Amino acid sequence: MDDTGVYADLDELIRLQYKATGFSFLPRQPIHSILAGQHASRLRGRGLNFEELRRYLPGDDIRNMDWKVTARMRKPHVRVYTEERDRPALLVVDQRLSMFFGSTRAMKSVAAAEATALAAWRVFHAGDRVGAIVFDDHDIVEIAPHRSRSRVMQILQAVVEKNHSLRANADLTPNPAMLNHALERALRVAKHDYLVGLITDAFGADLESERLVTLLSAHNDVISVFIFDPLEAQLPDAGRLVMAEGAAQLEVNTSDSGLRRRFHDAFEQRLARIQTLSRKRSIPVLPIHTGEGVAEQVRTLLGNA
Repeated sequence: MDDTGVYADLDELIRLQYKATGFSFLPRQPIHSILAGQHASRLRGRGLNFEELRRYLPGDDIRNMDWKVTARMRKPHVRVYTEERDRPALLVVDQRLSMFFGSTRAMKSVAAAEATALAAWRVFHAGDRVGAIVFDDHDIVEIAPHRSRSRVMQILQAVVEKNHSLRANADLTPNPAMLNHALERALRVAKHDYLVGLITDAFGADLESERLVTLLSAHNDVISVFIFDPLEAQLPDAGRLVMAEGAAQLEVNTSDSGLRRRFHDAFEQRLARIQTLSRKRSIPVLPIHTGEGVAEQVRTLLGNA
């Protein structure tokens, strides 16, 4: 049986380290990057620590000139800064039953796994710590941030394990509340100056979700990676189709324009909740769909950096 696109493959997630280029989570963004938009926060990245004040040397950046000291000493002086070494990232990864859906290239759960791998490898290559909160409909796996290749592998293995437990005919009950439980766990981990990546289809997002994300964004930078399938956004006129969720199956008439409209409205409401929160808290939203490669979409959204 060919499981390509149905389940995440660990070897493929490892190979994505070579595609984790061409985008950045640093403050300066290319003009076409979604992070440079007027509603998107310019991510803080690593901060700068003041280290010393010294005489100007040829090649020093004149933007660091301390003009007051220069005037007092009558010789040019510059302020020297060092970059903070640590800017941890926490990836909150959704692998619930609602993610086990896909109509084109891959399942949403696979797209989420690929987005996780790209982010984890990019953070690791930048020299920062990376951790994760990986959750399904009944359980949460917490992986503390650490700066090592083995920690990235631990995150990917946790995602793959959750991913491979998904089954259309499994005895699983969708649990929308797990999104908020995962956000609560993220709040306990990301105290200050984290980069928090929410990788989810936002199924079950409610007012409590907004409150938790608002708390997260108060002292951290938050990016929302919204995973969706094109079929969710626009149900085609394809006659009678059988849809399944877990063991339940339902035959629907997609030629019914009222059904297609309600289907589209439900998706728009979910998207609108994310966009409203984005505008309120200046949280960038990266819409990632299952129809194309995730790496290519990320590079397009974040620009070449």
